[in-house]
Amino acid sequence: MAKKKIISESSHPKKNKNEVSVGVVGSGSFATAIVKMLVENCKTVHWCVRNEFVKGAIELRGHNPSYLTAVNFNLKSLKLTTDINELVSACNVIVLATPSIYLSDTMDKMTCEYGDKIFVSAIKGIIPKVNDVVAHYLRDEFKIGFRNQAVIAGPCHAEEVAMERLSYLTVAAAEDETAEKLEKIFSSDFIKVHSSKDILGNEYSAILKNIFAIGAGIASGLGYGDNFTAVFVSNAIREMEIFLEAVYEAPRDVNESAYLGDLLVTAYSLFSRNRSLGNLIGKGYTVKSAIQSMNMVAEGYYAADSIYKTAKQKNLKLPIIDTVYAILYEGKNAEKQFKKLTAKLN
Repeated sequence: MAKKKIISESSHPKKNKNEVSVGVVGSGSFATAIVKMLVENCKTVHWCVRNEFVKGAIELRGHNPSYLTAVNFNLKSLKLTTDINELVSACNVIVLATPSIYLSDTMDKMTCEYGDKIFVSAIKGIIPKVNDVVAHYLRDEFKIGFRNQAVIAGPCHAEEVAMERLSYLTVAAAEDETAEKLEKIFSSDFIKVHSSKDILGNEYSAILKNIFAIGAGIASGLGYGDNFTAVFVSNAIREMEIFLEAVYEAPRDVNESAYLGDLLVTAYSLFSRNRSLGNLIGKGYTVKSAIQSMNMVAEGYYAADSIYKTAKQKNLKLPIIDTVYAILYEGKNAEKQFKKLTAKLN
């Protein structure tokens, strides 16, 4: 008997699918996980992938050839393209899930009308072209105001979404109507969604936690144990709060899952690519060789430069950020830098 193919939607009872036109831009692991979330609720999910090879492979095999390959899709639920204009024209909600370093290349190709669309950022990094967060990039470069933006934050590792392990998303949006719409299309038996109005705070925290996770990985590679890591993370959430209040003061509780929860999972989980990068550096890899050995983008590396410079401009005392930056960009010895850091943590 032939082995039965597992389809994303098959493990849950059939239900009426949402008719909202939604698309995902990106074909990495988190983009693939987002598509899996959306096919639970949406009749059709438009998916703009990197190139014709990826498109053809998904159409042939029913799964992404490079990421989360165990997730098989019912192709009747997908409309695949490599043209962002085709996707944006067809959708009211567009989820951006490319690595931050590639977003501007993708968005620069957008020439269609998009003024009434909702753009949702699932990107956890700084856009190099403008040295700024996605929210500001969309506003300044494309005149997409905050009313037409949203941010989704974790803790939500793509690998656990693929396994349908219970995960949580926070949807940050200025408009309640937008938040409610996104909650409906993302919620499922294995995804719980909460809302927030802290768009910039959620976006910056998702960037910061990647930098802290690199630090946690370096500590692990150097041989520091759980006791130190707990102190490290405790200090990291305080640095996050200091930075967020300095760049965008707003009502928020950094102990909520979108801030502290996402930091914890990224700092501790073996699924964390930023922690993995740090771990390699702690074990003696050069920064360049550690980056080259990974098949996924560690957003924290690219963000550390921008966040460090912003912190300096605002005269913020952030010893963890300073330490990670010194190792990544100044070529400082990781062991010596962490020995100095231990004296500054409490």
